[in-house]
Amino acid sequence: MSKAVRIHAPGGPDNLRYDDVEVGDPGPGEVRLRQTAIGLNYIDVYHRTGLYPLGDLPHAIGMEAAGVVDALGAGVTGLKVGDRVAYAAPPVGAYAEVRLMPADRVVILPDAISDETGAAMMMQGMTVEYLIRRTYRVKAGETVLLHAAAGGIGLIACQWLKHLGATVIGTVGSPEKAELARAHGCDHPVNYREESFVERVKEVTGGQGVPVVYDSIGKDTWDDSLDCLRPMGLMVTFGNASGPVPPINLGVLGQKGSLYVTRPTLMTYTAKREDLEASAQALFEVVLSGAVKIEVHQTYPLAETAQAHRDLEGRKTTGSTILLP
Repeated sequence: MSKAVRIHAPGGPDNLRYDDVEVGDPGPGEVRLRQTAIGLNYIDVYHRTGLYPLGDLPHAIGMEAAGVVDALGAGVTGLKVGDRVAYAAPPVGAYAEVRLMPADRVVILPDAISDETGAAMMMQGMTVEYLIRRTYRVKAGETVLLHAAAGGIGLIACQWLKHLGATVIGTVGSPEKAELARAHGCDHPVNYREESFVERVKEVTGGQGVPVVYDSIGKDTWDDSLDCLRPMGLMVTFGNASGPVPPINLGVLGQKGSLYVTRPTLMTYTAKREDLEASAQALFEVVLSGAVKIEVHQTYPLAETAQAHRDLEGRKTTGSTILLP
């Protein structure tokens, strides 16, 4: 028997149960992983609460982990027993000591990247990669607005954006988080509890606005974020930490300057194996170069996942968080 954290019904952190589970042999195209570190991400909250339904319950949650291949299914090539790998991909179920995964969804970790770092960076790091290199290709000299700049995605994005030569305006919720964001490359941290980020954006850009807003907050920041964009700017809404964005009148986009809006997901941007490999490789390169440092600020035993969720939702966490089986 192995252990996994599962939900038996959608709900709060107390609905997370530490269950005994059976894990069989891998089927065709699958590998069995002995997991060594598991990433905590806000999408896990959406699965736990039912915002993103999982179907039949009980069901383990979690989307990201690192571990060691301990069995191969028929037809698997390019991997061998003993390989260190990581992933940030469906099927949902990463909160587990041992699990099965499609072989084409895992990538081999470079020797110089630890399991803990791999588990902490794949989802957040590849999300940053597609956001700033593909959803909107940020160029040197541009100024961007990034919400939640002291979070896991935020700290990686601040560093990577500075590496690209961009100026970063980042929202945070406390003076301590402002200093943390600044230390990671955020040029203009804005404590949204004390000042208007719209006014700061106008000040920094001379009233022009930014070409792109990266927003993982959702409902609470939607309207003001649109007001930060320059004409024909792009609103990238990629998360719902404060709740889903309410239905919108598309005419507002015209009134505010012929704006664009997109709701991208990592799953779409890495659906093809070649795109997954390219995204992971780009992430490995910036981490190995030292341009982006992955910082694990919180660790919890897998058995204490409920507390990890409480801290995440209470905005008590910064940087990356991992669960240890």
